[in-house]
Amino acid sequence: MDRVYRSLVVLFWIAVVIIYPMLISIYVTLPLFVGFVGLMFVIGIDEEKYLYITLSLIYMINLEINLSLPILLLPISVFIFYVYIKDRLDFLKLCNVCIYISTVILINLIYFFLLFIFDSITGQSSVNYDSFLLFSVVYDIIAAVLI
Repeated sequence: MDRVYRSLVVLFWIAVVIIYPMLISIYVTLPLFVGFVGLMFVIGIDEEKYLYITLSLIYMINLEINLSLPILLLPISVFIFYVYIKDRLDFLKLCNVCIYISTVILINLIYFFLLFIFDSITGQSSVNYDSFLLFSVVYDIIAAVLI
C-alpha cells in the first residue's frame, strides 16, 4: 500500500510540474514559483534527492518554454546562487526557515536581474516588472515557509 501511495504522489507532482506552467501562460496572475523551484533544486542537490532535481529542472524549462522566456536562464541563475552564494549563508544554520526565505529571495533577485540584463541587451520586454511580480515573490516565500 505504501508503494502505491508513493507512486501516486510522484505522479501527482509530475502532473503539476507539466500542467502548472501551461496554466501560468493562460492565467497571468498565477505566481511563477521561481524561487521555490530553485529552493527545491538546491535541496535536491544537497540531500542527493534526484527526484527533486529532475522535477525542478523539468518545471524550470517548461516554464521558460511556455512563457517564451530565455531558455536555461532560470537553471543558470540557480547554479549561480548555488556556486557563489549558498555557502555564505552558513551563519543561518540554526534557522532553516531563514535559510529557505533568503534562498528564495536571492534566487528571485538573481533571476530577475539576469532577465533584466537580457531584456536590456536584446531590446525586448520578457516580463512586466509590476505588482504581479511582487505577489509572485511573496507566494514563493510563503511556499518556502510551508515546507
